[in-house]
Amino acid sequence: MSEARNYLKHIAVLAFPMATHGPPLLSLVRRLSASASYAKFSFFSTKESNSKLFSEEDGLENIKPYNVNDGLPENYNFAGNHDEVMDYFFKATPGNFKQAMEVAVEEVGKDFTCIISDAFLWFAADLARELHITWVPLWTSSSRSLLLVLETDLVHQKMRSIINEPEDRTIDILPGFSELRISDIPKELFTDVKESQFSAMLCKMGLALPQAAVVASNSFEELDPDAVNLFKSRLPKFLHIGPFVLTSPDPFTSDPHGCLEWLDKQKHESVVYISFGSVITLPPQELAELVEALKECKLPFLWSFRGNPKEELPEEFLERTKEKGKVVSWTPQITKGGLMKALSLIMSTDEGNKMRKKLQHLQGLALDAVRSSGSSTKNFETLVEVVAK
Repeated sequence: MSEARNYLKHIAVLAFPMATHGPPLLSLVRRLSASASYAKFSFFSTKESNSKLFSEEDGLENIKPYNVNDGLPENYNFAGNHDEVMDYFFKATPGNFKQAMEVAVEEVGKDFTCIISDAFLWFAADLARELHITWVPLWTSSSRSLLLVLETDLVHQKMRSIINEPEDRTIDILPGFSELRISDIPKELFTDVKESQFSAMLCKMGLALPQAAVVASNSFEELDPDAVNLFKSRLPKFLHIGPFVLTSPDPFTSDPHGCLEWLDKQKHESVVYISFGSVITLPPQELAELVEALKECKLPFLWSFRGNPKEELPEEFLERTKEKGKVVSWTPQITKGGLMKALSLIMSTDEGNKMRKKLQHLQGLALDAVRSSGSSTKNFETLVEVVAK
């Protein structure tokens, strides 16, 4: 049964449900929906991912989530292997998305006119071609890292020739990358595609992206002007439209742990923020090292802890640091000495002060980029025109 409202455009949004890829894609869609109220956005991801992204309070009239099959076997027991979960997911694609897209078309009563997807979902290029519509992928990481992905074959070739070299050796792998160390190159970029689903995905993505109408990025041109120039030959239709944290409409937010109120009571530029994202879980020994470092450094801290802090952290630590620190439950190598050295460097030295001043400068550039006449704003206007065609 089709919806009562007649939309001029129907946009399919295909999300990559792992790690932190969903939120920036939804941020982009929220902004697009505010600029294109005449369009319906059908957002496709796994049930688990959608449940974290959407809430009843969102009030998103022209954005609707649809669940796709995650590919996991019935009664699957997650044992911490994220690569295995990703393998199951990709084996279910693109059929799982096609099925959900058919449901959305029937409900909305209009065929899709454009596909927006996470750049990882390379097969969206094939879906768009089959439907004779526009494809707009979103790259959620840094622009420069995408340049490496686009040159995967060259990276493979160069890395094979120096595979036994020390990891701290610098390599001239590509123009503009002369100061990279071997250890800086993500292993997925030189792992054989037959051995890694993720490596195969990156390779296929690199081949598919040039087919896109435009490629959008959650970054801004002024952050890395050299990368902008390098893209002119590799992906001429590359649009920096971020950072999304400064551009997206304010969603409904809740702060059940009182983080903002607690931060307001702390001295300016005094709090250490600790987070390892939504994927990484520290081994017990590294967790213990982090706890000891925080106890000894005695700096105010806000720790975004993945899990249940009351069950996984020592009660003595929580009690001892409750005045100085705040541990909240929100959905690599660490040593005590190394972390204390880093905290001291950033918070208590001239070099750390220079780092913070540099960040303040970059913050100013980011704010300029999203102003009404800024580069990201102009690029976003171009993106709206592409999506609205």
